[in-house]
Amino acid sequence: MWIRDVRPWGGDLSDVRLEGEVVAEVRPATGGTGSATAEVGERHTDDLQGRGRLLLPAFADVHVHLDSTRLGLPFRPHTGGTGVWELMLNDRAHWRTAEVGIVERVERTLGLMVGRGTTRVRSFAQVDVDAGLERLEAVLAARETHRERAEVQVIAFPQAGLLREEGSAQVLEDALRAGADVVGGIDPCSLDRDPVRHLDIVFGLAERYGVPVDVHLHEPGELGRFSADLILERTVALGMQGNVLISHGYGLWDGTEPQTRDLVERLAEADVATATVAPGGRQTLPLELLAGKGVRVGLGEDGQRDYWSPYGNADMLDRTWQLAFTHGFRRDELVEHCLAVATRGGATIMDRSLGRLDGVGDRPGVAVGDRADLVLLAGETPTAAVMDRSPDRTVLHRGRVVAEGLELV
Repeated sequence: MWIRDVRPWGGDLSDVRLEGEVVAEVRPATGGTGSATAEVGERHTDDLQGRGRLLLPAFADVHVHLDSTRLGLPFRPHTGGTGVWELMLNDRAHWRTAEVGIVERVERTLGLMVGRGTTRVRSFAQVDVDAGLERLEAVLAARETHRERAEVQVIAFPQAGLLREEGSAQVLEDALRAGADVVGGIDPCSLDRDPVRHLDIVFGLAERYGVPVDVHLHEPGELGRFSADLILERTVALGMQGNVLISHGYGLWDGTEPQTRDLVERLAEADVATATVAPGGRQTLPLELLAGKGVRVGLGEDGQRDYWSPYGNADMLDRTWQLAFTHGFRRDELVEHCLAVATRGGATIMDRSLGRLDGVGDRPGVAVGDRADLVLLAGETPTAAVMDRSPDRTVLHRGRVVAEGLELV
């Protein structure tokens, strides 16, 4: 299939040929009317017409809690308390009583995400002594429903910790046996109050089942940096470089400049990634420094209008705008870097064979040999597309059109 008259990353008008699941050729466009040259081959009715739109890698949401979504349901006022434990208890009290079943909720939200341009997803699924594997099974079912439209990795996530409720560690292991792709952890100091034991369980399961690790880290300041030190130590000791991610990491970046530079260097050396949900305030990341050192950084939407928060709308382009806005970016290069983080950056977390972003000016993902997970997006420039967030989008997964104009095909 040819994609006609598109502008890769806002560059020159081009024709792009797909062979199966990959980009096979990119060449100057042969014109919006008339037939192509004999070398290019005849135009066919099944050619995809770009209409001068941008061609970008499809989005990768690498931090989303699909199992708690309420998108599409009646709006409920926020009832959660403060702190992780109080918010978890509020979610636990309500998630079973939603207006429709959890499988339907998750499938619908994942479909909305694909329609808006996301074809790679890393979703958490809460596993604890209350939910058992019910929430995990819902996410696995949604993955199966949309298996031709998106690649989904599922994280077994101990939202309630591993040490506060008897049997939590066993449920986490059961989730890995049931098909989870990644083992999660959370606030080993502030929630479980025993970081060594918590991380020993998480990394022990990762080693036993050969899966990556993703640790939620909301801990502040020195406490957060202490937990990060323990995570880095285990990553290197177990040879898990490229297979560990620290989510959020709010408190990692409020230290001195030497502390920040030292931590970035160690993350890069151990190939430990990080994912943000662009919360703003003092919780921003040193994105330029992280990119310059080659640290893998991904973006996610977190909850989707759930019992934790009223935010989230299944649109990673909207969250890209939020990432740029909360960091105060105005230069085109930096706004476009946010797009690179939201697309290829997340993809490199899900597939470590993909090279890390090489600085804030790197624009990969639409070249010959790249997998054809793509989005055609209306916009004068990539920065303009982030600002305008047009619904005029065409989404491809593995070389097939899966959504058009925000609707699934």
